Amino acid sequence: MNSSLSINMAEPGKYLTFKLQSEHFSVPVLRVREIMRLCAITPVPRMPPYIKGVLNLRGKIIPVIDLRDRFSLQSLPFSEDDRRCIIVVQFRSNDKLLQQMGMIVDAVEDVAYFSDTDVEVTPDFGSALDTRYIVGMATNHGSVRTILDLDRLLNMDGVLKMISTYGSATETQ
Repeated sequence: MNSSLSINMAEPGKYLTFKLQSEHFSVPVLRVREIMRLCAITPVPRMPPYIKGVLNLRGKIIPVIDLRDRFSLQSLPFSEDDRRCIIVVQFRSNDKLLQQMGMIVDAVEDVAYFSDTDVEVTPDFGSALDTRYIVGMATNHGSVRTILDLDRLLNMDGVLKMISTYGSATETQ
């Protein structure tokens, strides 16, 4: 597969859609491993604010990020009718290894099929907006969905190595 194509344009197919504030986002459904309720997350020292820590998912240490914080959106206080959840996704790290990471989102919406005619390239917003994590836009049920590039969004310089070191240290204690 041509990597320049995957960076610039999303492919038609099934996508899991979710919300952050009033914005709608999508990720390829084949990259989704699990959707789970918000649960206890073990903090990891010296991490960026958007990295909430790690969780133990059936014996595997999974880093968890808050997408609101990652996209510099306003934090959301916990409420009784909270629909926030963790979407565990799979992505390729910079060294091409498959990794898993949890993403905290406001609410999962549905699984949608985006055809060739639904998917468009990311518009040029100029240099004012950072669009490097976006591979396209799709129209679905009258609204626009931003399609995220998980490989670019979740590859964080050195962070995964620090978390995996932390996870290994906690498992041996």
